[in-house]
Amino acid sequence: MSLIEALNWRYATKKMNGEKVSQDKVDQILAAARLAPTSSGLQPFRIIVVTNPELKEKIKAVAYGQQQITDASHVLIFAAWDNYTEERIRSVFTYTNNERGVPDSATADYVNTLIGLYTNRTTEENFHHAAKQAYIGFGVALAEAALLKVDATPMEGFESAKLDELLGLNAQGLRSTTILPLGYRDEAGDWLVNLKKVRTPLENFVTEIK
Repeated sequence: MSLIEALNWRYATKKMNGEKVSQDKVDQILAAARLAPTSSGLQPFRIIVVTNPELKEKIKAVAYGQQQITDASHVLIFAAWDNYTEERIRSVFTYTNNERGVPDSATADYVNTLIGLYTNRTTEENFHHAAKQAYIGFGVALAEAALLKVDATPMEGFESAKLDELLGLNAQGLRSTTILPLGYRDEAGDWLVNLKKVRTPLENFVTEIK
């Protein structure tokens, strides 16, 4: 199945049937998100995977009662760095340089430029930038799930501060951005499953400048 075919197949699943997604498929979805591009390769987000039924109930309570969270096989929470710091930036590049077998001196000027850039921004500006990177990974995960014929429901509708507290994200220097329940559609019970996918016509969506 091509990516376009997969994207035409997928939809924001409104009701899941409770069937479990294999660990192999979940691992592939997570691997895809990990490989997503991010600004300067900093990967300023993490993914929390929840399967515990009691915790899923608590997450549903801060997500306006959305049933997909408890019906899903796995619930992925994408959480961005709450700020860019010198320590975080240096840590990423030290790891990258070690993996590539190059000295830190090879990237020192670039790293110092990044540190100067980010540390002169407000914490909120930095979080919003990190959240944008998390959204890239979120989109890649959504696409990979579709390629694997795993249903998903992208969610922004939740009380992020309460979710952060529930998962102890503040202590990790993280803030939640999105939720992605994974599972399989309830063909008989989902009102959206058979409705036509509608998008803005391509000629209205794309502007070409030649």
